[in-house]
Amino acid sequence: MLELFEKAVMTTIGVAAITQKKAEELVAEMKDRFKLSEDEGKQLVEKLQTLAKENKEKVTEMAENEVKKVVDRLGMVSREEYDRLAKRVDELESRGNN
Repeated sequence: MLELFEKAVMTTIGVAAITQKKAEELVAEMKDRFKLSEDEGKQLVEKLQTLAKENKEKVTEMAENEVKKVVDRLGMVSREEYDRLAKRVDELESRGNN
């Protein structure tokens, strides 16, 4: 029963990050509704927070990968590449001025 409940909550939450307070409020409501013990409630809060953090990290990673793909497709250079080239141009200009 608890496992089915957890799956339903996870589906509802999706990839949204859940705050400690929101998780505790949700679990308090579920404890009353489903007669969860204090330990089950604490475990559920921890699990919700872990899953929310993992999902947030996954979404961030996916977004970064997509941005990199778009930048590559558009032929744009990364900030690191730009800085490297700017430094090289400065070095060449200073050699030419001497």
